Amino acid sequence: MKEEKIFFQIKNLEKKVVRYLLMDQQFSKPCKNFSKPTPTQLQIIDYLLKNMNRVVYQKELEELFTLKRATVSGVLKTMEKNGLISRVVDEKDTRTKQILLNESTKEIFLQAKKRVDDLEKILIQDLSKEELETFRAVLEKMETNLTNATKK
Repeated sequence: MKEEKIFFQIKNLEKKVVRYLLMDQQFSKPCKNFSKPTPTQLQIIDYLLKNMNRVVYQKELEELFTLKRATVSGVLKTMEKNGLISRVVDEKDTRTKQILLNESTKEIFLQAKKRVDDLEKILIQDLSKEELETFRAVLEKMETNLTNATKK
């Protein structure tokens, strides 16, 4: 087997994952009317759904997903433009905005989540429990290495 840089292997896997998510399974070609949320948007929607009983602010999402303020702001702006969320000025602190899911978002999320769940099954098929544990441990170490390298 040809030895390839880990970075390129990760990048190639990411491309295949995105292509899979963009494919229309019925016709095995790209979806014409792709309006599905991105993986980051799905993470945000999932978090908002799990925390519907309380107020969620952008700062919380930045910390939770370890993303920069500008990144989260851009993602939320796109989500708002696409009608997935609304941002409402907080009554207690007018400098902040609450992030609220729109009603139609839940249905979109459930469809997209099923697609991601199907992808997860494909990715881990034929892998033993031990292989998955090792893989997750290696990913965690790589993430820690990157985190430590950016702190220097």
